[in-house]
Amino acid sequence: MAAIEVTETSARLAGGVVTCGSVEGLADIERPDLELVIWRRVPPLRLRTWLEDMDASCLPDIRVLVRPSDLRRAVEPHLDDCGMPPGDMRDLLIGDVHNLVSAFADITRSDLVDVRLERVGNNACWKFHRDCVDARLLTTYRGPATEWVQPHDAARALREQKRFKGPLERLRTHDVAMFKGSCAGSGSGIVHRSPPIAGTGQTRLLLCLNTRSATSSEPWPKVFNSRRR
Repeated sequence: MAAIEVTETSARLAGGVVTCGSVEGLADIERPDLELVIWRRVPPLRLRTWLEDMDASCLPDIRVLVRPSDLRRAVEPHLDDCGMPPGDMRDLLIGDVHNLVSAFADITRSDLVDVRLERVGNNACWKFHRDCVDARLLTTYRGPATEWVQPHDAARALREQKRFKGPLERLRTHDVAMFKGSCAGSGSGIVHRSPPIAGTGQTRLLLCLNTRSATSSEPWPKVFNSRRR
């Protein structure tokens, strides 16, 4: 089975922002001088084509609080329910999500990870904002990816919102980003937003990983078993 290919080695983009060349490099987010770490990568073409060609109704919309070791068992029933076809490509997607969940758990020292694998057909979090978390992992498997601004433009983007004309940075589809949030300290967190796609007919598939919070569900399998009764 093909692995996700790395396209860049570690390099500094701007103050507080770096790229890395492997999933292990995401752990650099623990450095006090960094606000955002981006792992640049390119998926196997057949996975990208498979996701792009899939009917949007077959994309999942899942949220589950889970141990990394239980990820596959937790999400596969949801993928069956939404009609995502089983096979090598689905296995590759699940394997990639599992690797990212495991890495996030290690970096944040968490036993449980709040996993959201979401089908997004609107502007979602369209406002420029900082996440109210210590750290968050984002990657977009299909459609336009998250937009963000350099730290020196953050105050203006927050103030102007839709009137902000840039400069604006964009993650690429399948890039993996570890963001610090506002809970990491005063002034912490990269200002970012969801790409505006309302009215375009596009549907995104977004993975968002967080540590457990007050808005998390009960840990799997408890919540899964209660829904199956």
